[in-house]
Amino acid sequence: MLSNNRNMCTIYIIRHGQTDLNKKRVLQSRIDAPLNDEGIMQAEDAGERLRSEDISFDMIFSSPLKRAVQTARIIAGDDIPLQIDERLLEMDYGPYEGADLTSPPPELSHFFSDFVNNPAPEGMEPLARVVERAGQFLEHLRNDAFTGSILISTHAIAMKGLLEYITPDSGGSYWGTHIKNCDIYVSKLETDSFTVPKPLW
Repeated sequence: MLSNNRNMCTIYIIRHGQTDLNKKRVLQSRIDAPLNDEGIMQAEDAGERLRSEDISFDMIFSSPLKRAVQTARIIAGDDIPLQIDERLLEMDYGPYEGADLTSPPPELSHFFSDFVNNPAPEGMEPLARVVERAGQFLEHLRNDAFTGSILISTHAIAMKGLLEYITPDSGGSYWGTHIKNCDIYVSKLETDSFTVPKPLW
């Protein structure tokens, strides 16, 4: 749980736009796939909606993968400072990278059916580690005195890890939440903690 902050900021956490592998329902984490045409349109639409609500950004943090960086730049523009942070990488799927999600291995289906109670298959990054590095990143924001509006561009399960860390009493509810491409959650760092994250739309 975040506490004792000296500043105030608003964070907007977004999942990247669609890639061809998303469209084909192929499991991708560290595969560095770019956005496809639909993903570019999704990011452009998100940017337009944010601007229509007078939301702009002072800083961007992004996973190093192309799809996350592209999404952030399309939304916020090229003039906003951007820092790459590997703690925002997607969960490492290990030997299951590239698996066909239309017909996944049984152990993968078992895990995805109940993230809370079914541990990740051997070779995959444990969810506890995803939350741990998400927490390290969020504590970095707090301890390094970031203020203003911050865009965080990341991936579906990494995004859930951020939401779980911010909301430790969620009971794991975010793991079962479907997060679509370019969905955005917002939270404010206020007196002593982050507020409960809410979908922006």
